[in-house]
Amino acid sequence: MCVHCERKLSWFENIPLFSFLFLKGKCRTCGKPIPKSYFLVELATGVIFTLVVGHSVDFNLSAIQSFRDLFFSALLIVVFVYDAKYQLILPSVILLGSTVGLFINIKYLVYDPYNLVFGALICGGFFLFQFLVSKGKWIGGGDIMLGAMMGFWLGWQAGLAALFISYIFGAVFSLALIALKKKEMSSAIPFGTFLSIGTFVVLLWGNEIISWYLRLVRY
Repeated sequence: MCVHCERKLSWFENIPLFSFLFLKGKCRTCGKPIPKSYFLVELATGVIFTLVVGHSVDFNLSAIQSFRDLFFSALLIVVFVYDAKYQLILPSVILLGSTVGLFINIKYLVYDPYNLVFGALICGGFFLFQFLVSKGKWIGGGDIMLGAMMGFWLGWQAGLAALFISYIFGAVFSLALIALKKKEMSSAIPFGTFLSIGTFVVLLWGNEIISWYLRLVRY
């Protein structure tokens, strides 16, 4: 529905990207602007899905792994947008992702279940420790659940890589906002957005990143 007049939208008003452009970014009934975030999320989703499909073709991945990566990417988009907007990670999304991730990884992709469970314990436990130490001031419960889901998806090695990359993105973004005087050192940030980015990067290029790091350590 329109966020302003709450009129139920027709099918042709729900076509990603094209409807926004056709309507010139305004509701055809009340004439008020459609939030640009809708268009940006639709555009980003198209770009992300294109990257996933291109990665699947380049590495000759199976259909089930391609589906898994597309499904995971869609959930990460939901986590990113919802946490950025409301600073909330939905438990229903985490439960769905964890269940489907474990099922596909173990049944069809023959992942080591112990590696996945250990990854969930490490990544989820990492945030649980911070939650307990800070009494909920540093980390929210949603981050704990998201960390566990990351472990179920990636295993412990790739899960740690995703955490590392997420913190790099978070630090750079936060320092930029502080430098621009948009945030203060004590300001809270929706960290689920950065966990989504780190998880997506590792989901597609995790093996290459880990191999590069191991070669770097040997030198």
